[in-house]
Amino acid sequence: MDLHDDKNRWLEPDEVPTKDERPAARRKPTLASRAVNDGATGLDDSELLHLVLGDKARGRLSDLLHADPAELVVGALLSEAQAARLAGALELCRRLAQHRDERPRLPTAAAVWNWVRPSLTGVRREVFRALCLDARSRLLRDVKVAEGSVDSCHVDPREVFGPAVASRCSALVLVHSHPSGSPDPSTQDIQLTQQLVRAGELLCIRVLDHVVVSESGFVSMAQRKLL
Repeated sequence: MDLHDDKNRWLEPDEVPTKDERPAARRKPTLASRAVNDGATGLDDSELLHLVLGDKARGRLSDLLHADPAELVVGALLSEAQAARLAGALELCRRLAQHRDERPRLPTAAAVWNWVRPSLTGVRREVFRALCLDARSRLLRDVKVAEGSVDSCHVDPREVFGPAVASRCSALVLVHSHPSGSPDPSTQDIQLTQQLVRAGELLCIRVLDHVVVSESGFVSMAQRKLL
């Protein structure tokens, strides 16, 4: 070995590169760093579930969103902590949806559908709501009147018109969800609607429509001439 060859000589202690001076090995970006730096829209369903629930999350996104949290725990799909995080994330999404424009115009059934759809995603029970509108179809109040079971919901007319009278609205649009099936109104839905229309006439509050919604779409009773 040539003692004058710098390539082959031993390095002095102060010449050894420190840890900070060594080239950093490239690491694969984590889900968290991708979500923060690039946005969560680039993650697929399984990655989003892992991000929110951890690596041990199991099940399809659609199944988890529509299942009762307690059933997910009993069925061992999620731990109690994971089910709680999922339920909390869904509720945050619903509340965020309700904090959009506080007084949107809702002149059509399609506009009503677009307004209520985000807050009904993943809700597994029938929900009945009354949308109180002014003379220009602007929303004054959005009131949840009742919440029932998967396929039924008892509605008290006093709970419908109480908020309407208090808000001094000009008209009402009724909305209720069919979480487990078609948005086609049942016979009971039609009878209830006609009863509420008559009650509104006595109070000089016009019921403009009753929009029945599901995840597949909506049906306007006014358009079907069922009022």
